[in-house]
Amino acid sequence: MVFVLPSERAGIFLKAVFKKQVSKTRFLPKILSIENFIAEVANLRKIDSVSLLFEFYSVYLKQVPKKPEGFDVFSKWAATALQDFNEIDRHLVPPEAFFSYLKDVKRIEKWDLTGGQHFPTEGIQQHFSFMEQLGVYYEQLRGHLYAQKKGDQGMLYREAVNNMGHYLEIAPKKRFVFLGFNALNRAEERLLKYFLEKGVASVFWDADAAYMNTSKEAGFFMRKYRDQWSHYKRHPFEQVAHHFSKKKTVHHISTPKNVSQIKAVGALLSEKQNFENTALVLADESLLPLALNALPAQVESLNITMGYPLKDMPIAGFFGLLFELYLNQKRLGKVAENKFYYKDVERLIQHSFLQKFGAHSKGISRLKKFLIAFNQSFVSPDQMKGFFTATTGFDFGSVIFEMSQDPVVFVQNCGLLISENKDHFEGFERECLFRFHRLFQQLATLNENYQHIQSIEVLYGIYSHLLRTEKLSFRGEPLSGLQLMGMLETRVLDFETVILTSANEGILPAGKNENSFVPFDVKKHFELPTYQEKDAIFSYHFYRLIQRAKHVYLFYNSEVDAFGAGEKSRFLTQLETDGICTVIKKKWTPLVETEKEFFLEISKTKEVLLQMKGIAASGFSPSALSTYLLDPIRYYKQYLLGIQETELFQETIAANTLGTVVHEVLDDFYKPFVGLFIKAEDLQKMQSRVTQKTSDSFAKNYKNGNIQTGKNRLIFKVAENFISNYLAMELRLLKEGKSLKIIAVEQKISASIQVEGLDFPIQIKGTVDRIDELDGTVRILDYKTGKVEKSQLHLDDFRTLRKDYKYTKALQVMLYAFLYSQKNPEVLKKEICAGIVSFRNLKSGFIPMNFAPERKKDFHLTEERLQAFVVFIKELLKELFDEQTPFLETKKQP
Repeated sequence: MVFVLPSERAGIFLKAVFKKQVSKTRFLPKILSIENFIAEVANLRKIDSVSLLFEFYSVYLKQVPKKPEGFDVFSKWAATALQDFNEIDRHLVPPEAFFSYLKDVKRIEKWDLTGGQHFPTEGIQQHFSFMEQLGVYYEQLRGHLYAQKKGDQGMLYREAVNNMGHYLEIAPKKRFVFLGFNALNRAEERLLKYFLEKGVASVFWDADAAYMNTSKEAGFFMRKYRDQWSHYKRHPFEQVAHHFSKKKTVHHISTPKNVSQIKAVGALLSEKQNFENTALVLADESLLPLALNALPAQVESLNITMGYPLKDMPIAGFFGLLFELYLNQKRLGKVAENKFYYKDVERLIQHSFLQKFGAHSKGISRLKKFLIAFNQSFVSPDQMKGFFTATTGFDFGSVIFEMSQDPVVFVQNCGLLISENKDHFEGFERECLFRFHRLFQQLATLNENYQHIQSIEVLYGIYSHLLRTEKLSFRGEPLSGLQLMGMLETRVLDFETVILTSANEGILPAGKNENSFVPFDVKKHFELPTYQEKDAIFSYHFYRLIQRAKHVYLFYNSEVDAFGAGEKSRFLTQLETDGICTVIKKKWTPLVETEKEFFLEISKTKEVLLQMKGIAASGFSPSALSTYLLDPIRYYKQYLLGIQETELFQETIAANTLGTVVHEVLDDFYKPFVGLFIKAEDLQKMQSRVTQKTSDSFAKNYKNGNIQTGKNRLIFKVAENFISNYLAMELRLLKEGKSLKIIAVEQKISASIQVEGLDFPIQIKGTVDRIDELDGTVRILDYKTGKVEKSQLHLDDFRTLRKDYKYTKALQVMLYAFLYSQKNPEVLKKEICAGIVSFRNLKSGFIPMNFAPERKKDFHLTEERLQAFVVFIKELLKELFDEQTPFLETKKQP
């Protein structure tokens, strides 16, 4: 006897059933999956999908010898064509008639009824030409494979039908039992009908009256076989049960987002103690990694029928970055120089797997510092030598950065990287590493046999294809513990408890999305399966899965998606409306615990106060006091602990570099005129030198940076315009008859303050960008390359400085005014104003401090106002040195 089932997994469960039925030692009958049975009847060797792609390319090159597409472009459409070829053969469609019909359909589409007035675009012409050639590709590929006694699934099915008579002749005493089938392709249908007519087979269907005796799509195929097969006109169709007539409760559970679904499943499983005869079915198999992480500790025994996708493994990210390193080297035209884009290098060396391979972390940090110090966008392998060391003595630098663009060397080095460092891994990671080692071996073998991989781009295309399609198989005990499976693996199998996730429309069933070159109407004409038949297949699997189950939990994502709604599957709605089972609707939302807001508080110890006393002696800057007002904790970290922001590589000119350049150029321009009145011709001379001065300053402050192209060129022009526009504004003042005298530029000033209660003076220091005198008014200026509004310098009460951080610019210029007045008290006899020149707001000109209430104007900085400001500063400093006032975090920092 030969038992034929939809899958090998079903065969394992059948053996378990046989084992329970016998009391003494016996020989098992032969148990085959349908695919293995077809291969046996066809007497052909099945070819794997990747080798098939390479064989197809060999055929394609013979058909298009002049201007063939590269393998990377070819592979993108070839996979779809092969899928169509497979369907044609599995459904025994006459290829000549099919491709002739398809060509006729395309010729009708191409037919121009306007008398040649409208010409198809080049893309449309290429499409028509391709469709004309599709039949030729089919015939040539089939002949090419058949000569090697190999075939894809479709070829095996067609050959099995041709060979079924001969197969029965050489196996005259065999009896065949077909179990658990539903949607048969035409080849399977022909085989089963033939075996039934010959009297050598029995077919056991698994159906229920709930969908067989109605118009439900779940029973579509079996109703067709019952009504159309001649065997069932003479024999009864007996295998129709009444499982849904028994009382059954089904739970419909809506959850927001996929992650919540899996968390809800974990919560449900945590309530169970026994997981025997329990199946967790993932309609969306991409949720497998999430599901594995969400399983509760009680699940001690687990069997996984799905493979773990290679693309979801952490090591896939590392090799993806390695490919990107070389792909970008070619895209950016750096192959001849053998240099790499710094961001690609940085991402690669920061990947956790490189450190697990044994690369020394100190070398990685030194390399990052090197990239920042020299500010290079592209680095060579020679520059990186010595940064990678390992305890094993493995030369990472050579293996990773000297692969070149040769795909053979690339594959060899990837394999070497794995084989030489495998001892650094264990457990699941080691299994993943081994699977990737096999993947690179497979790539090497394919290229050796076919020699189609001529570039890194092609190699990456094939690698990506394998990454999407290949999986890491799990080993487990299929007959015990929790069963974690996909929808198709549930065929023929029954469980007492069924937990199904992603029961959403578009997943269960999959919807109308079809990846095919064959139009819908052509498929209907030749009775090829469309989305309608596929919906019926999924409908049957759904009903059959739950028909014998005692406990059913159906989870679906209720979150609104990009198309309007998270719609539950129509199958769930059918269960509700049919009344064949009791439906309990639930909503599950994850428990969200609100985290209590915590503000850091640091007491001022004697050591802290001693350190602050040292700062008081050297001098507080306006930015230090501004930082304290913003967040005392940030002040503590920055000025007491000495924690500075991480220095970053400047591929694009940073804002602070732009500010440095503008300040430096203006300082160089005005320094020769300190103590002198500026003339119009002086400003005109400055304007003629703006470009050169700006360029020189960038060369100094932006090492090795390119300012000739891209964003940097734009930023260079911005700096140039800032300076030119400022000089033009000054020139307009002179042309209006005003006199402008430069008193100081970039002047460092300081003063000492005595605070009541402190037995030591506190030094305040700062650097004023410029001090000048315009028509008798002394102006204290601070340059800002950012945008500053007048409202930020409108202040009638200095206590407001504590309430809003936007006034820190006012604090800064007021401190400069105070410091200058301390060193030059005679200036108080003149009219003084302090303010800002905002280069992004030059239309406002010089923006002075405004002390008037509301919308009025009062720019005069009097001695009384300076005294009031000093009172505020003394209060701030007193608080800063108060032992009882801790450093308290005012708000959470990003």
